[in-house]
Amino acid sequence: MKKWFFLFVLLFIFGYGFTQFLLEDKNETLPEIDYQVEAVVAEENEIPIPVTIDHIYQGNLLLVNKDYPVPPGAVEKNEAVTLAHHREWVNGFVLLDNDIRLTPYLLQTFSTMVEAANQDGVNHLMLSSGYRDEEEQSELYRKMGPAYALKAGHSEHNLGLSLDIGSTQGEMEYAAEGKWLKANSWKYGYILRYPEDKTAITGIQYEPWHFRYVGMPHSAIMYERNFVLEEYLDFLKEQKSIVATIDELVYEISYYPISQTTAIHVPASGRYEISGNNMDGVIVTVSRNRDEQIDNEAAAERNS
Repeated sequence: MKKWFFLFVLLFIFGYGFTQFLLEDKNETLPEIDYQVEAVVAEENEIPIPVTIDHIYQGNLLLVNKDYPVPPGAVEKNEAVTLAHHREWVNGFVLLDNDIRLTPYLLQTFSTMVEAANQDGVNHLMLSSGYRDEEEQSELYRKMGPAYALKAGHSEHNLGLSLDIGSTQGEMEYAAEGKWLKANSWKYGYILRYPEDKTAITGIQYEPWHFRYVGMPHSAIMYERNFVLEEYLDFLKEQKSIVATIDELVYEISYYPISQTTAIHVPASGRYEISGNNMDGVIVTVSRNRDEQIDNEAAAERNS
C-alpha cells in the first residue's frame, strides 16, 4: 500500500511540474514580429492632413514622468467614471475601494484583457487604482513621499492611461495574476510600465502592479524588444520609420518632429493613428493587411 501511495505522489508531482512547465512556456512566448527599419513606402491614394503643435500633446504614446508633465486637457473634466456607481461594468475583477475611476475607453480595453485572463483560469484580479486627479495625486505624494509617488501632474494616473492591478491571492510579483499580465498584457495594448531591470531609465522603483496602455502594435514591439516607453520613443526617433508585421497586419510606424503646422500624408482609407510623444513630435501608425501591403509595394515599384 505504501509503495502504491509513494508512486502516486511521484506521478502527481511530475504531472504538476510538467503542467507548470507548459503554462510557463506558453506565457513566455514572444510575439511573432517581423519588422524592418526602412523608409515607409508611399501609396497612391494618400491625402495630406495638417499636424499642429497641439498634436504633440495628444494620444496613447505620451511620455509622462518627472521631466514631462501631463499636458493640459489630457483628460476632460468628468470623463473618468466611478466604477462603483456602475456595478454592471465590474465583471471578472473586484475593486479595492469604491472611489476607483476609469475613462470609458480604458475600461473597455481592461475588460477585454480581464475576460482573456479569466478564460485562462486567472480569475482573482483586483483593480487597485485608475484615474487620479491632481488633488488625489497631491494627497498620495504627501502621504507616500517622492520615493513612492510622483508629484501631481507628473503621474501617469493623471493621464488616464494607467492602471494599478492587484491580486486577491497575494503580491503581484508572485501571484498568478501578476505573472499572466506580465506575459500577456501586450496582446491587449498594455505594457508593464516600471520593470525591475529598468529603474535607471524610468526613475521609478519596480512596480509589478502598474500597467500602461499604449495600444497595438506598440505594446507588442516594446514587449519583444524589452523596451520601456522612454526607450521605445527614443528608438522611433532614431530610426524615423519601421515596418512591423504582426498577425497578418502590417504596421508602418513613423516619427515626425513637429515645430510648426506640418502636412503629413496618410492613407485616404483612414486606417491610421496619430499620437504625440509629449516632447517634440508625433508618431503616425498606419495599418494594412498583408495583401494590401504587397499591392502597395508593387504599385510603388511600377511607378518608380
